Amino acid sequence: MTEALSTAGLRDSSQSTPVTFDATDPALLADPYPAFAALRAEEPVAFTDGGFWVVTRHEDVRGVIIDKRNFGQGDFVRNIQLHYGPDFDVLAQPGYRWLSEVFVYQDPPQHTRIRGLVTQALTARRVRAMRPDVEAITHRLLDRVIDDRGMEFIHDFAYQLPTLVMCDMLGIREDEMPPGLLEQLNQAIADSFLVFEMRALPAEELDLANRQILFLESFFGEVLAERRRHPGDDLATGLLQARDGDSQLTEREIVTVAIGLFGAGFETTAHMLGNGLLAFAHNPDEWQKLVNDPGLAPSAVEEILRYDSSLVATYRTAFHDTPLGDKLIRGGERVLALLAAGNRDPDVFPDPDRFDIKREGARHLTFGGGIHYCVGAELARLEGDVAFRALAERMPRLEADASDPAWRPGFLFRGLERLPVAW
Repeated sequence: MTEALSTAGLRDSSQSTPVTFDATDPALLADPYPAFAALRAEEPVAFTDGGFWVVTRHEDVRGVIIDKRNFGQGDFVRNIQLHYGPDFDVLAQPGYRWLSEVFVYQDPPQHTRIRGLVTQALTARRVRAMRPDVEAITHRLLDRVIDDRGMEFIHDFAYQLPTLVMCDMLGIREDEMPPGLLEQLNQAIADSFLVFEMRALPAEELDLANRQILFLESFFGEVLAERRRHPGDDLATGLLQARDGDSQLTEREIVTVAIGLFGAGFETTAHMLGNGLLAFAHNPDEWQKLVNDPGLAPSAVEEILRYDSSLVATYRTAFHDTPLGDKLIRGGERVLALLAAGNRDPDVFPDPDRFDIKREGARHLTFGGGIHYCVGAELARLEGDVAFRALAERMPRLEADASDPAWRPGFLFRGLERLPVAW
């Protein structure tokens, strides 16, 4: 009787008129916020013509991502087959096989075990101790271009900083890398991480993702084999040595984790830097505030993460029938929690479309929440703080060409392909 009362009057997917939601729409990729605002105002919990739900209000998005009792990752193979059909052999695809093993796509107890071992290696102490190294890498990158009075910011700086930081953490020295390796790693991440999109990839995209993930598995397998032979004070050694009682990460799990951490740093931190500089270009008064007081860099990073989130959304699966807003999510149905929409909710963030690096109050949702809160959040914050502080101090007259932003393909990760800057 209690269950009947709790769901009375709620509409499920069979009683809802599906809304159109095309994650490949160029207009949505260029500027998703008007569409998010319209959904939030008209139908904040909406069933889509793609067969999944989207949620846009901060309260509902947060509720979904922190509720481990009612929402989780669910059946990975079934979730992928929703896009390709029931005959698609998901785990025969190296890209999807790797994704199925990433702990963020797993539920407890496997998620709990792997995440616990990862956090043993990626400790707050290790991240704090990285600051001098992050500063050194940042200034080394700026030294290379400072006399040129201009650069293509995304490839010359934004992609390189988090990649070099993660290489440093894994004990891979830049001066020991063969020519072109950094660019090859970045491209491999960009190509292989299309499997996160949760859509049916065209055959050529899936084939490329599969080839690139095999390259990454081979590369990081060699890195870990070297650390096993020659342990050091680095993250790779920490992953090898992490244990909880008799449990420790397998070789396969460590490779999977290493790719995930490396790629997450690239996809989120690099895009945060580019999206942030674009926001400053559109709001030059805010850039001047940072130039006048570089100590505002941590606050600026938080506002960038809120204003133009580099992670737009995350999926969850309902474990059983669960009320959400005025709807009833049936067990097994997928929910797309639009983090970026929650970050612009006017009920939580006053004047949400205004970029304000001194903004106070509620926190953004970009790093997720609950048991899946981003393990690399503090590292991303550190990199953003150091980078924007250095840019403001060393290039106070920096201006970005924001006339025609070139956004990378893909919906879940939002970032630019190029951004020319001059100073």
